[in-house]
Amino acid sequence: MCKPKYYITTAIAYTSSRPHIGNTYEIVLADSIARFKRRQGYDVFFQTGTDEHGQKIEEKAKAAGLSPKEYVDQIAAVVKANWDVMNTSYDKFIRTTDDYHEKQVQKIFKKLYEQGDIYKGHYEGLYCTPCESFFTESQLVDGKCPDCGRPVQPAQEEAYFFKMSKYADRLIEHINTHPEFIQPVQRKNEMMNNFLLPGLQDLCVSRTSFKWGIPVDFDDRHVVYVWLDALPNYITGIGYDCGGEGTEQFKRDWPADLHLIGKDIIRFHTIYWPIFLMALDLPLPKQVFGHPWLLMNGGKMSKSTGNVIYADDLVDLFGVDAVRYFVLHEMPFESDGTITWDLMIERTNADLANTLGNLVNRTISMSNKYFGGVVADKGAAEDVDADLKATVLGTKAKVEAKMEQLRVADAITEIFTLFKRCNKYIDETMPWALAKDEAKADRLSTVLYNLVESIAIGASLLVPFMPDTAEKICAQLGTAVRELDTLETFGLFENGAKVTEKPEILFARIDPKEMEVKIAAVQEKYAPKAEPVEEKKEIVGLAQIGIEDFAKVELRVAKVTACEPIKRAKKLLKLTLDDGTSTPRTVASGIAKWYKPEDLIGRSVVIVANLKPAVLCGVESQGMILAADAGEDDVRVIFVDGIAPGSNIH
Repeated sequence: MCKPKYYITTAIAYTSSRPHIGNTYEIVLADSIARFKRRQGYDVFFQTGTDEHGQKIEEKAKAAGLSPKEYVDQIAAVVKANWDVMNTSYDKFIRTTDDYHEKQVQKIFKKLYEQGDIYKGHYEGLYCTPCESFFTESQLVDGKCPDCGRPVQPAQEEAYFFKMSKYADRLIEHINTHPEFIQPVQRKNEMMNNFLLPGLQDLCVSRTSFKWGIPVDFDDRHVVYVWLDALPNYITGIGYDCGGEGTEQFKRDWPADLHLIGKDIIRFHTIYWPIFLMALDLPLPKQVFGHPWLLMNGGKMSKSTGNVIYADDLVDLFGVDAVRYFVLHEMPFESDGTITWDLMIERTNADLANTLGNLVNRTISMSNKYFGGVVADKGAAEDVDADLKATVLGTKAKVEAKMEQLRVADAITEIFTLFKRCNKYIDETMPWALAKDEAKADRLSTVLYNLVESIAIGASLLVPFMPDTAEKICAQLGTAVRELDTLETFGLFENGAKVTEKPEILFARIDPKEMEVKIAAVQEKYAPKAEPVEEKKEIVGLAQIGIEDFAKVELRVAKVTACEPIKRAKKLLKLTLDDGTSTPRTVASGIAKWYKPEDLIGRSVVIVANLKPAVLCGVESQGMILAADAGEDDVRVIFVDGIAPGSNIH
């Protein structure tokens, strides 16, 4: 029997730098969906890869003293290793520097040019190098890039353009008649209201100001611009041939069933990409899902502030499946999720070590203690068993419904509801009490059978999300992982089979204090490094400024209402300040060497009140306290006691 196909892709990772855990979340999410679809009987093809051209990479390579190809080879290897460490089951890793991809992009560009969809012109606009995007003045936010918030630069150059407006009405009709096309719904509304309905501008699809790109083969001054280079990977990777027949795989797998991408690039995948496909006379992907971001300590991850975590560091501290569980479980369907070290510890101890690990361990231990490891259903049923079985047997349908909606976090929650019900069942039946009465031996045996069977079903549902853990659980129970279509039947565990004699601890409880030391070492690796300051023999003034420059700095009196050391940061104190407003202000200050918290509480200080917030060792610092270098290795805070909080200093 021929299996139905399922083609899933992630966005291809940009090879400007190493991916952090927020980037890595996407590949784990896609992997869980791909694994689940395989369990449902689909012939899955799961593609990921790297986006390797552009001005930003050309500049980074030059700064590193490497050729662009040498640079992207290094980063692509890092990306692939990152995906592998998370035990992801992708079928293909495509690189946009792959020869077959480059040739097809050139053929696509030429075809679109020859049929009149691409024309040559001149571009004048505002360019964001990190995002490799042009913007008009009206599209900027506070004068900066609307996508990343960085400065933009005026740019003017000859370029080829794609006639986006030619296909806009057709795309609007497709979106309106295919409500499942863009998910979640709020992303669809953003694209319609902010871009499509106001009218599309023609898109710049070539550049001449840098060379690291796929050359336009009929005009070698130009290289193909990022989105017409990167997006076709979804078809070139499965054998698309522009102007040719294409491979059997392309004919089978296209259109893609799911493009899984971050919400920041939803516009390119739901407007640019569908229009390119329309111009190529190809069907559109069935669904594009723009997932939310994984934030750290409530803020976007940034290497410059040290507010970043990498997958391999998390794996070293918690293990692969614990990290997979966390990023999948903590990400809501529409809104952003948050990762913190404390939450990782809490989830590991509460959910993995206690709810799951302890359940498996004590079930196996009791089976060994009371029956030498033999598990047998003696038919001594009681009313409480029916409720357990109803929960266990109903879980598969609930998980499938959630996965159909791509609500992966909710699917995992359903599985852990099953495990929690098993723990409750232990409390209800009290096997240790049954063991004291020989007349209740059959009831005890039946209780333990019900537990082993329930855990086996739960573990089999857990496979797409925590594959190694699921295999370990089933191995310890003395059974194999079950097929998905068997998980609505209770009683398939072989009567008289034996569990392992020595159950392995699946997830050890974490001592928060011991983990703090390890976390501090990881944080130290990524803490922003201060620029070295040369020792000066005399005071040298900075360049003169005008009064209008000084007026940009808001100096305000604030009273210290609370102060405490910051864990894992010997130099920092966390100060809570009354600055005359209704909301307390938090400032992290590197003065712990010279002041104790009790030296500061109740004192009034001067703060720079309009300094941009920065995250320091997990604390968002909302300003800076003024202090003086009072001698060699001596710092003195400037106190202004007696002046009311909120007073401005001019």
